[in-house]
Amino acid sequence: MSVFDDEILANMEKSVAEIPHPSQPKGTNLYGSTKLFPDYQASEGQAWLTLVHGIPHESSVSFVAVLQTTRALRKGFDATLYFYGPGALACADTRGFPTTGDTAFPGNQNMNEAIKTFIAEGGTVLCCRFGMALHGQREEDLIEGVIPCHPLDVQDAVIHFANKGAIINSVYNL
Repeated sequence: MSVFDDEILANMEKSVAEIPHPSQPKGTNLYGSTKLFPDYQASEGQAWLTLVHGIPHESSVSFVAVLQTTRALRKGFDATLYFYGPGALACADTRGFPTTGDTAFPGNQNMNEAIKTFIAEGGTVLCCRFGMALHGQREEDLIEGVIPCHPLDVQDAVIHFANKGAIINSVYNL
């Protein structure tokens, strides 16, 4: 026996039938593909810094920042990711459930895998020790290749990269 009466069931059928599904077959282009800007590449010695202050699996902004910085690295920039505050959690290689490294839900390890790819391709990853301490994270829990740094380094890193004329991207989740 259905929890819905005949009138509701009839309305459900009518509602689903109003618009054909799928409205477009898989593979249909719904959007144009014209790129407006040239495919810029880094000039010799050009640097890129991304500051990330966002929780790993709760902030698509943080994940997109890692992907953008990886793209900058692939364009030839001397690229650095700097995780601080809650962003430090993204650098933990002890995430996962029921055991470390396991994917508890689809996308759970996206940040970890993207950071490992960035490092493997030659990017530099910095992680604030204060951000780690705020969340009970230990240095030995960091993804291999992540460089722990002093809390006062956040501001000085920005000054350093600004003095080099770097592109500086800073993201937060609210």
